[in-house]
Amino acid sequence: MRTRREIIGVLGSGKEEHRAWVEPLARWIAERGFHLLTGAGGGVMRAAAEAFVEVEGRVGLSLGIVPGAVVDGTWRPKPGYPNAGVEVPILTHLPLSGEQGTEPMSRNHLNVLTARALVALPGGTGTVSEAVLALRYGKPLILFGPGEAFGAFPTEVERTQSLERVCEFLLAVVR
Repeated sequence: MRTRREIIGVLGSGKEEHRAWVEPLARWIAERGFHLLTGAGGGVMRAAAEAFVEVEGRVGLSLGIVPGAVVDGTWRPKPGYPNAGVEVPILTHLPLSGEQGTEPMSRNHLNVLTARALVALPGGTGTVSEAVLALRYGKPLILFGPGEAFGAFPTEVERTQSLERVCEFLLAVVR
């Protein structure tokens, strides 16, 4: 009997919340008993975590990979991390993000490698770097949101505006 809960990663902008897209997705993830993984920051990450933890009776946890650094001999998280919706902060010494998101000192590697499957919402260079890493590591990834938002993303990744399609994709991957 399988008792391990799968982890679904939700990626996206650290500034824009895209709540119309992310809230129904995060609720669906919670209702299906999965864990949610985000990068623990603002924007899509915060909106996903907040919507996820609001689901009554859920059994999964909200996990967040927290970027940080040692400053004056003391570890500190990047300002604004983790957001209040993160129940299990996973602290790292990895400070890089954005355009440096594929560099070895970026937490994006952990975001991608920890999740069983990934859903990317619109985002900037950090989200694009996570999509590149998902392809590099062979992780299942689907892009969810308005098509014009994904122009900078790798062309071989499926794009959809349908929550139903995202859910089908995730269920096919985790079974």
